Amino acid sequence: MRGTVALGPYLTGAIIISKTTLDSKLARVYVETFIMTVTTEPEALLSHLYKADGSATYSHAGYTVIGAVNGPIEAQKRDELPEEAIVDVIVRPAAGVGGTRERHLESLLQSTLRQVILVNSFPRTLIQIILQITVTPENEYINGKLVQANVNLPVLPALLQTAILSLLSASLPMAATLTSTSLAIIQEDGRPHIVTNPTARQVEQSKSFHVLAFTSQNELILAESEGAFTLKEWDDIYGAAYRKCCTTASIGDTDTLMDEGTTGADLKRFTRSIIEQKTASDLHWK
Repeated sequence: MRGTVALGPYLTGAIIISKTTLDSKLARVYVETFIMTVTTEPEALLSHLYKADGSATYSHAGYTVIGAVNGPIEAQKRDELPEEAIVDVIVRPAAGVGGTRERHLESLLQSTLRQVILVNSFPRTLIQIILQITVTPENEYINGKLVQANVNLPVLPALLQTAILSLLSASLPMAATLTSTSLAIIQEDGRPHIVTNPTARQVEQSKSFHVLAFTSQNELILAESEGAFTLKEWDDIYGAAYRKCCTTASIGDTDTLMDEGTTGADLKRFTRSIIEQKTASDLHWK
């Protein structure tokens, strides 16, 4: 039996129910598979893995990532830090065994998340974040050949957002939340054009590719770039990413966003909506 779940303006999904057991006091539904619906808007589901302290599934721009957080838990004696917690990030690919690509992503995620998690509040402990990539864009393979250009960075915004939502689900204290986006500079009609959330084909054809992340205080916390670009192009990239991640779109500034090629989901409003949904759920018993 197939059903649909709607959990708010940004929380939607579909489930396949394999078995239902009715009890005189409680109806229990066993969920076999959770499938995020495919849309251009970001979607998320929180706290659906019951054996983890916190969990989230995030889907956007062709990627779907499942995250699980456990911690703070006891760290091994040889690894523990006397004054702060260890942040361990594990990235698992959609197929096959992780390699240098996943190790590179883990390094970027760990250094970024350590800046927002209050690690000093949990000395000698471990905070483990596991991110499983389940869906990648269909056009990641072009003419039977894997797109090699900038292969590490396109999935980074989805991984970052999933990690933040999983940490929120686990109720771990953080100094701020994050929003992240990817942008590419493509030559069109002899002049550079900025594209947000580019496809794999656009990434392959782009002059440069960029991933930027901002905190909820509108501060730049991560900037990764590949390719050749000028200082003027970097300023344009920063401005486009700032408007995408740090401002709330309104009717009055729609034309400006369209001119800059930054139309799409309002990431800051999306994150705020997720936090409101989580807070309302936690306080429902009161």
